[in-house]
Amino acid sequence: QQQTCPTHSSTLLTVADKVGPSSTAADMSGESKKEEFRKYLERSGVIDALTKVLVALYEEPEKPSNALDFIKQYLGAPTSGDVETMKAEKDEMLKKNEELTKELEAVQAKLEAMTTGGEGGE
Repeated sequence: QQQTCPTHSSTLLTVADKVGPSSTAADMSGESKKEEFRKYLERSGVIDALTKVLVALYEEPEKPSNALDFIKQYLGAPTSGDVETMKAEKDEMLKKNEELTKELEAVQAKLEAMTTGGEGGE
């Protein structure tokens, strides 16, 4: 069911171990915090998602020049080009919205003038 890679899974668990305060034998609260964080990562699917992306990167025949961009793209994050395109589209849509709003106001004013002018003229 679950695609796992022992090397990557242990790496992820090592990362989870290193998050948070360091613990000693006397400091069990630190251990419990780490364990709780590890369980949180597992429940939320983070460990599985990171394992899959690392396996995909490992299996990539030609390693990408920017591994972080590969990971972001694999996880569905927009690339910098996507962001620039979306910003340009947003600006264009805001401009079009402003134009249409002005056009609507002009048509409403014209309709109002025709309605009030038509009633008084008869």
